[in-house]
Amino acid sequence: MKEYDLIVVGSGAAGLSAGIYAGRYRMKTAVFGEDFGGLTSTAGMIQNYPGYVEIDGFELMSKMKEQAIISGAEVYDGRIKTIVREGSFFTITTLKGETYQSKTVILATGSAHKHLGLEHEKEWTSKGVHYCTTCDAPLYGGKTIAIVGGGDGAIKGAALAAEYAAKLYVFVRGTALRAEPINVDHLMKFKEKVEIAYETEVVELLGVDHLEKIRLSKSLNGNTELVIDGLFIEIGQEPQVELAKSLGVELDSYGTINTDPTMRTNVEGVFVAGDVSNLFGSFRQDITVAAMGAVAATSAYNYCRKTPVHK
Repeated sequence: MKEYDLIVVGSGAAGLSAGIYAGRYRMKTAVFGEDFGGLTSTAGMIQNYPGYVEIDGFELMSKMKEQAIISGAEVYDGRIKTIVREGSFFTITTLKGETYQSKTVILATGSAHKHLGLEHEKEWTSKGVHYCTTCDAPLYGGKTIAIVGGGDGAIKGAALAAEYAAKLYVFVRGTALRAEPINVDHLMKFKEKVEIAYETEVVELLGVDHLEKIRLSKSLNGNTELVIDGLFIEIGQEPQVELAKSLGVELDSYGTINTDPTMRTNVEGVFVAGDVSNLFGSFRQDITVAAMGAVAATSAYNYCRKTPVHK
């Protein structure tokens, strides 16, 4: 059985950043990821990551992977099925049945965007369909876009998007916005270009090879079809915490992993990084998750130095 100092679960910005730092610490490190690049790889063009005026999300993740490998980490495609603690080691088993042992683990499993479950939704991601207003709204300067959702994330995103878009529609399933009043007030500064439709859902995505129109559950301004340039689905995220739960890692009331500023969890030898943690609350950006990966790797390194290993 192959042994490591550190196994990182997740190959998004958090996991690959952890791999870069752990490799530089000369830790024997493996990074496993079922979906390479995480949500960033499907984000489309990114304009707010330091060092790049503009870079495609998949390209950014590819560069991080290359850097992690150059630093000494091994990067694998594959899903981790189970993690079991055995003495001072963790036994990690992949979906294919391969087993490894590691002194430490970083959970960088991220979160998954909630979807509407509509036909073409997945294939038109970054082709008119988006899940990160902060990332992609600036690409729609002077255009018509729509946002689905009435919570804080959606309304914060709408306020940002309104700074760029010529026209913005906000579709809310309920009868009122659930966002904090201060965020609603911020959005209302752009009320001349914002139209909010309550008790209205997007029920169909229309187009040929990209999004061109949406169909609504009820008529808006006399029509159930609406021509738009971009649709942002901001109905929340689900942290991927199945492995964390199996290890007895403590979660908060939102279902994300509790951590301190050093990215430690309540389980010795288990660290966390990225969207699956609660360190930065609901603020989820590549720059923050990459920072968490660096800190988590540093904490894992210090743990290995100070903790005797026995089986």
